[in-house]
Amino acid sequence: MANKSSEITRNGHEMAPLNSRQNSQGGKPGVTIVLQGPRGSIISRGSGNIDGDPDRAAWSGKMQFFLSIIGYSVGLGNIWRFPYLCQQNGGGAFLIPFFIMLILEGIPLFLIELGIGQKMRLGSLGVWNTIHPWLGGIGISSCLVTFFVALYYNVIITWCFYYLFNSFQNPLPWASCPVVNGTEVAECVKSSETAYFWYRTTLDVSSSIDDPGSPKWWIVVCLLLSWIIVFFIVMKGIQSSGKVVYFTSMFPYIVLTIFFVRGITLNGASAGLAHMYTPKVEKLLEPTVWLDAATQVFYSFGLAFGSLIAFGSYNQPKNNCVRDVILVSICNAITAIYASVVIFAILGFKAMSNVEKCIHSNKMKMASLGLIASTDVSTSLYERAYADIPSINRTEVYGLDVCSLEQELEQAAEGTGLAFIVFTQAIVELPGAPFWAVIFFMMLLSLGLGSQIGILEGMLCTIFDIEIFKRIRKPYLTGVVCLICFFMGLIFTTGAGEYWLKLFDSFAGTIGLVVVAFMEMIAVIYIYGHKKFTQDIFDMTGVRPGIFWQFTWRFLAPLIMFVILVSSIVDMVVRNPTYQAWHAEKGKGVSTQYPNWVMGIAITMIFAGVLPIPIVFLLRRYQCLKFDVNIHEGSIRRIETTVSTKEMITDVDEQLTSPDGPCLTATNTHKNKFTIGDFEV
Repeated sequence: MANKSSEITRNGHEMAPLNSRQNSQGGKPGVTIVLQGPRGSIISRGSGNIDGDPDRAAWSGKMQFFLSIIGYSVGLGNIWRFPYLCQQNGGGAFLIPFFIMLILEGIPLFLIELGIGQKMRLGSLGVWNTIHPWLGGIGISSCLVTFFVALYYNVIITWCFYYLFNSFQNPLPWASCPVVNGTEVAECVKSSETAYFWYRTTLDVSSSIDDPGSPKWWIVVCLLLSWIIVFFIVMKGIQSSGKVVYFTSMFPYIVLTIFFVRGITLNGASAGLAHMYTPKVEKLLEPTVWLDAATQVFYSFGLAFGSLIAFGSYNQPKNNCVRDVILVSICNAITAIYASVVIFAILGFKAMSNVEKCIHSNKMKMASLGLIASTDVSTSLYERAYADIPSINRTEVYGLDVCSLEQELEQAAEGTGLAFIVFTQAIVELPGAPFWAVIFFMMLLSLGLGSQIGILEGMLCTIFDIEIFKRIRKPYLTGVVCLICFFMGLIFTTGAGEYWLKLFDSFAGTIGLVVVAFMEMIAVIYIYGHKKFTQDIFDMTGVRPGIFWQFTWRFLAPLIMFVILVSSIVDMVVRNPTYQAWHAEKGKGVSTQYPNWVMGIAITMIFAGVLPIPIVFLLRRYQCLKFDVNIHEGSIRRIETTVSTKEMITDVDEQLTSPDGPCLTATNTHKNKFTIGDFEV
């Protein structure tokens, strides 16, 4: 009894003995229904003081939290997606819709996830079940989508490892075409040295997704290495991963700065930067530019994965999460712009080098035809002689190439094409190429691991909150998850691995994430209540969110998310999805439609990430399950009435034996109701 009393005192309640006191009407004894958290914590939906798990892991310091969230949100997309979008959507003018969407969409939703996690100190699954049991499917959907993304994201880390290992050579293996019997391989000649190394040497790519071939052992080994490293980083949660983020978060900035200092001194860097940031204001009239900006903001923050909720749950209750959100958002945006400057300075140098090679090749052809005296003529004499040739004869008759710096810069690339083909070609042109290759791929590894740590933390935090897994030690459960992901990821090690990765990237992590994010906003603002959430932020930070937050939370941000969702679905239906199948004879990718069976898998992944939301809602709304499996924080239990709540709940004992089913209903003196699990109180 003494232990029990001390527990009650710790929770701030003076307990009244059960059945020893009657209510004012001499009726039945009062009963309090509470939600029993792990190791004695008490969580009550609707309570203004939600403590979550008192034994929950916590950050060792503010810097660890900040670096972890920076490492998670600043990822590969900042390096190989944002520069491409700037190039395609108006150059410097694209920054206008990007910052508008950052303010109206990204930051408000960012604060919702971080703030609700910090307030409730629960993972994604526990948060949505606590807000309302009917919303429990949001956490499940988030976990499933995160699982799909984790599968293929680690494959990108795998490819970075393979390139890193091959970077310790001089010359670099992608610097020239391989020679067989004294002749360069035709596939390499028709494509390029870097494209050949990527498609043939690294991937040994198949001709279509229908013909995957067997797993490539060198990729399998690198994939296994990737998952082993990830396992050791996340096996103890933030206790282990929190130490690694000091490297994964800071090292990319060191490398970017090194590349920046070197890049701006290269010939052609100014041309690359001018091409990228010269504003094309007329592009702002195109709706797709604004949609691209909103989509980039959404994915660059890593919203809806459950990771931000998990990170917030490890914070102290009085942490200023508003300040954190603003600082991380600014840092994310500046990093994207900074990375774009570095990338296009280097690509400008590459473009200038290609133009110089093209001019030299044309000079040799023109000298052999007697059109110029020799290859040593000045550039002005070459240009005059080139202009004198009728344009129709330059290519067809004389076989001359068009050497245009603008055309070189217009050759847009994103994703793996930018990192493993275009940028590697630029690295080859730099003096001391192996050094630049090593630090570049170490930077990509750091960015990839930082994001993967956050992705897995969101998924594992959800799994650890499930009651049946609480008795399993974290390293064991993490090991099982990583092992499952490794074996399922073997599909990405086949000749069709890149095709499958593009499929997962296009379908598994798009619509599902947008739906989850949209439902999160609806859940917090319209079900939990924007007034209550505003009060929570005020209680934690001492700052009450003003009209900007209220307007974006309640109207603008949900509207933007809805537009993104609808446009994504329409685009997927109207535009027949295709992938770039590598054509060895042509030395380039050919747009190919996905087979029907592959599209069936894609649609299945979409539904797998979305259906838990309505399924859980229906099961709990209509009480299809006789016993509600508690999947987040313990169980419903009956304890003695407290002095403060004794008068609120009456006539419970009669309803416990009601033949109407497992629904337990009690009405307080104000005739209000709230719900815990499948029990309506």
